[in-house]
Amino acid sequence: MKKITAALLILLLASCTKKETILITQENVRDILTKYGQENPENEVTIETSFGTMRLKLYEDTPLHRANFIKLIKDGQYENADFYRIASGFMIQGGDLNKKLKYRVPAEFRPEHYHKKGALSMARQDENNPNLESSAAEFFIVHGTPYYPEDITVEEKTLGITHTPEQRKVYETVGGYMTLDQKYTVFGEVVEGFDVIDKIAHEKVYDLEKPLRKIPMKVTVVEKK
Repeated sequence: MKKITAALLILLLASCTKKETILITQENVRDILTKYGQENPENEVTIETSFGTMRLKLYEDTPLHRANFIKLIKDGQYENADFYRIASGFMIQGGDLNKKLKYRVPAEFRPEHYHKKGALSMARQDENNPNLESSAAEFFIVHGTPYYPEDITVEEKTLGITHTPEQRKVYETVGGYMTLDQKYTVFGEVVEGFDVIDKIAHEKVYDLEKPLRKIPMKVTVVEKK
């Protein structure tokens, strides 16, 4: 009898302490992520791979994307994720295509956030997406290449946007992929581990930019001090 009571007590405690997963839909996405962001203020994450570790900071002024990314990590969305698409000179894309989430994150375009090398941005669908809303979980990190000044000018005219002198300088020296600016939401950037981006980007690929060997990742939230 005592053994049964003890077992029931353990089950009761487990059910009480189990973390509730909040279901996000397209109707409540703004409200849920806004509240979640207020309750979970972390703005740094690490991505560990066999090539090394990247440390990233998330922007405070893209609150929906920051909250969504933190929530995905804490909910275990990336537990079996990997970098499944590689395009050297463009980007490395990661996530878990086996886990489908039925919502999109509203776009949060800001001119001060652009697709320089190391930029963290969300992927998205092109079809039936007039508001350019982001994928719920698929993200990419820009690899990119440096631009010549005249190429930046041409791109700006084509895209109908203007970069600051500082941004132009970064595109000239560090590089990036300007064509994505104001079309995909940049919500963070790599601050440590740029060599890891290069190593992954230079991996051999086959059809549809798939790496020949699996590149698993471990994504962790850095607790605020």
